[in-house]
Amino acid sequence: MYLELFKLHELPFRLSPDPQFLYLSKQHARAKAYMESTIWFTDGFVIITGEIGAGKTTLIETFLKELQSDVVVAQINQTQLSPTAFLQTVLVQFGFTPFDMKKPEVLATLNQFLTEQHLAGRKVLLIIDEAQNLSYRVLEEVRMLSGIETTKEKVLRIILAGQPELNEKLNSKDLIQLVQRVRLRFHLSALTTAETAAYIDHRLEVAGSQGRRIFDEDTYPLIYKYAGGVPRLVNTLCDTSMMAAFGRDSNMVTVQDVKAAIEELQWPEFVSRTNRMQIAPMEAVQPAPVGATVRVGRIILASGGKTLLERELRPGRLVIGRTPDNDMQIDSKFISRHHCQIVTQSNSCLIEDLNSTNGIYVNSKRVRRHNLNDGDVVLVGQHEIMYIDERSPSRGRHAGDGDDPVHLRDAAGEEEGT
Repeated sequence: MYLELFKLHELPFRLSPDPQFLYLSKQHARAKAYMESTIWFTDGFVIITGEIGAGKTTLIETFLKELQSDVVVAQINQTQLSPTAFLQTVLVQFGFTPFDMKKPEVLATLNQFLTEQHLAGRKVLLIIDEAQNLSYRVLEEVRMLSGIETTKEKVLRIILAGQPELNEKLNSKDLIQLVQRVRLRFHLSALTTAETAAYIDHRLEVAGSQGRRIFDEDTYPLIYKYAGGVPRLVNTLCDTSMMAAFGRDSNMVTVQDVKAAIEELQWPEFVSRTNRMQIAPMEAVQPAPVGATVRVGRIILASGGKTLLERELRPGRLVIGRTPDNDMQIDSKFISRHHCQIVTQSNSCLIEDLNSTNGIYVNSKRVRRHNLNDGDVVLVGQHEIMYIDERSPSRGRHAGDGDDPVHLRDAAGEEEGT
């Protein structure tokens, strides 16, 4: 292979999920933190979604590698199972041989095992990858497992990871009770242009580049154009490009090598391969590039007739909640730890409830998602969030100048409190 030519000690762009090569973008770091929260909190039930190749499995493997010894884990990767087979598979992961057991015996054994682990001071975690393939009946079994508890707390922590179809399935009316148990839902979006370049350099460094430039600077935009910031696609294109450079005995990958790889792979530009990441709000979100100046809008946070703060909205994601790890903290007992998020794109802005206790309200109606329009007021606990669209033609003056926040509640048509 090309290792000797490029002076590397291992292949930098293998497709296997190796935690050593994990690049923690802002999105990946947040997803990993949400996984870790299942250990911190006894009501941990977290859902992580992402496109094929977004890095979900690598994140899971990294998370598992860092777990302490007092955590007992069952990891399920085969998800096309019947309800009984699913429960048996969970027991197998915990060291049992349940294949002659009928469902009542399987459930009794699981309950007893979970209770024993809790009494022994151990935490039990169930991780299900490729969860979009779970049937509605199996997801109902997951809900039942999540309800096993002592007099004070839940005894099973759960992480579901899957493709965006998992969100579509969870939004079904048949799974309302399951979704109500979920504390956090997060979508792992693609890397930005800058993150893609950093991702490539990171993997080369882990493989032994020692800071040497192996990909010409001009190759990064082209790689992003055809791989779309999806880690698995970036790996495939970079590896093939290095083979092209190896074929001409060069230790520098040039634009011509990347073009040769694209031709060999027969790839069209990423935007023409799929439109899912363009039209689905949760899939299209990317953090604003460093130095970006595009401002889509602003939000004004008010309570009790007083303006508390203003925040600019640029393309990306802003998470609002009670704890300091949020992008915007609201210290109130009416606000959940991670209450809602505002997803901003160049042409739209969406607010979404993160399965909070008290919800979010627009025009006196509780909503799960709402596309924000200029002047909209959203009630969040005992606070009001007013959205100002900076692109609105009617904003002839600085939007919000002279606005009296005492009227925000009137605009929303709702009293304080939830």
